[in-house]
Amino acid sequence: MNIALLGGSGRIGSEVLDMLLADDHDVQVLARSAASVRPAAGLTVTEGDALDPASVAAVVKGADAVVSALGPRGARSPGLLAGAAVITVAAMSDAGVGRLIAVSAAGAFIGAAPDTGALTKFVLPRVLAKPFADVRRMEDVIRASGLEWTLVRPTRLVSGPATGRYRTRSDFPPRGGTKVSRADVAQFVVDALSQHSWIGASPALAY
Repeated sequence: MNIALLGGSGRIGSEVLDMLLADDHDVQVLARSAASVRPAAGLTVTEGDALDPASVAAVVKGADAVVSALGPRGARSPGLLAGAAVITVAAMSDAGVGRLIAVSAAGAFIGAAPDTGALTKFVLPRVLAKPFADVRRMEDVIRASGLEWTLVRPTRLVSGPATGRYRTRSDFPPRGGTKVSRADVAQFVVDALSQHSWIGASPALAY
């Protein structure tokens, strides 16, 4: 497949990129600096910004699916995820691309989780109120898009290899699950893409 990847130079995105290339997909990456992405066979890098409609349209054109591995940047770019989602959805609609997988965050929805401890449920959403609000707005945009979307909600991200031993649960983290490696999140994204699974769902990932 020909995959358009946003956030391919980030910590999750770079893992997704390596796995897609290893599976012989052609990947078009949008990066603010081409130098931040290691050259490889099957890879095309376009310099640009996820908030620039022309840049996003150039990467999405001709793709079979789009993966967004953009991460919230807090005060540096408080509306990045929601703004990029609006632009990406529009570009996909114009290009006739129907499949979108976006990395979200389980913590943004922890307040509604039925089996979360009081400390986590009430403190975490306050500490990270702005980035979590951006995450929720991004999900709202994608849910209303009419695309075949999957919103991947990892718990606390840690370093480590892809183990395949993570658990999944719709909407909220599996009971007792608090963390997952970026590599395992990337593997889930690539698997969901190749298996065309979790359409219209928000799987949360944790060990």
